[in-house]
Amino acid sequence: MKQSFTGHDVVVVGGGIAGSLAACAAARLGARVLLVERFGHLGGILVSGGVGPMMTFHCGKEQIIRGLPGELIDRLVGKGLSPGHIEDSTGYTYSVTPFDAEGMKQELEIMAVDAGVELLYGALLCSVDATSGAIDSLTAATKGGLIAVQGSVYVDATGDADIARHARSSSEPLELQPATMNFKMSGVDTAAIRKYVESNPGDFTDLKGRTELLGRAKRLSVCGFLGAVADGRASGDFEVRRDDLLFFETNTPGEVIVNTSRIAVRDPLDPEDLTRLAIEGRRQVLAIAAFLRERIPGFADARLVSSGPEIGIRNSRQIDGVYCLTAEDLLSSREMPDAIAHSAYPIDVHNSSDGGTLSRFLPEGRYYDIPYRSLVAARARNLLGAGRCISATFQAQAAVRVSPTAGATGQAAGTAAALCAARKKAVAEIDIAELRATLRSQGAWLPERKTAHGPAADPADPTA
Repeated sequence: MKQSFTGHDVVVVGGGIAGSLAACAAARLGARVLLVERFGHLGGILVSGGVGPMMTFHCGKEQIIRGLPGELIDRLVGKGLSPGHIEDSTGYTYSVTPFDAEGMKQELEIMAVDAGVELLYGALLCSVDATSGAIDSLTAATKGGLIAVQGSVYVDATGDADIARHARSSSEPLELQPATMNFKMSGVDTAAIRKYVESNPGDFTDLKGRTELLGRAKRLSVCGFLGAVADGRASGDFEVRRDDLLFFETNTPGEVIVNTSRIAVRDPLDPEDLTRLAIEGRRQVLAIAAFLRERIPGFADARLVSSGPEIGIRNSRQIDGVYCLTAEDLLSSREMPDAIAHSAYPIDVHNSSDGGTLSRFLPEGRYYDIPYRSLVAARARNLLGAGRCISATFQAQAAVRVSPTAGATGQAAGTAAALCAARKKAVAEIDIAELRATLRSQGAWLPERKTAHGPAADPADPTA
């Protein structure tokens, strides 16, 4: 007989940044919340995949992602576990936010426990009981056997829209970005790297000659070494399908996260393909680490610390939402009456077949809205999505998938779930004005009218 977890107002599945903050937001509003997570910790890909830093909380100098994601960083800064928001010295976006991975893991758990969230670790969703357009219960597999989980409102923060798939309210990806196996190296001479970048600005095109960014950033972020990579590809010493090297200094000086491997994905939901990706990812890690030591200033004495225990998947399945967010919505800064979060991270599509990356930027000082409708499942009246699996086209998802934005949609989903559970309403019936007011009371940045947009760009212009 299954063990049962019942009596909850809100059930969140997935304990990454989106799910963790969704659970905290709901619990702080008085909801009885259960957070179901397959690993034995919170933090998701930020800690299990070695992903970092978080980027970006800002639009120009304005911090537009605040609320619970902002509080999380403030707490880490207060404990010496993050230098806070710093300028992005790659030149790609406004800011990056390094953090200590173990600190992130622990701080999210502290926030959840203090808010009254009931945590259930080691539980993998395996089926959903859904009838008449609503989810009745979930079944998860644990070491102790199958368990039944029941709540009033559910938040899918699995990254892969696992609840939505079982509830027949998901869409399969038509295009896929490559996967990446991140890894950490310590003992890196960042002073030598800064000196090289400043002397060779043409090797770092995202900087556009702004080498002064390196002097202002408390931690180093680098994208480039184009000459070394081109030489390495020509000689066969660098086999990764990428034109540059990308790495970021963590909260620990001299330790960097290398985000450079690139593996074409066949099916991000197939266990055999995930196994292939992990094996190839670790092979690339060893090859890239050797290339860095041999060819790149500052890495001669660096040591490989760890590779991500989990491969980094950029996109997979998504919820089929009431509204599908588009690239045109983002690039034109289309105003959404039900906006629950904002972001200014560009469209960022990594190419599997060659070394390039398609980037579509908003003009300086412009940001876009994320509408509540893109969190609302179209065919399940008590299901919301959060994080990278919200309803969006391929290119739009390539922008909103990043961790600060995922945290903001998580806070919105958890807040909406608590309000709907308290008022016994379907998630599509929520009072948007009340939701936005409640999010503001939690510290979210939701201006009544936009102040940082300027003239609209042509959404068809890839240089916008």
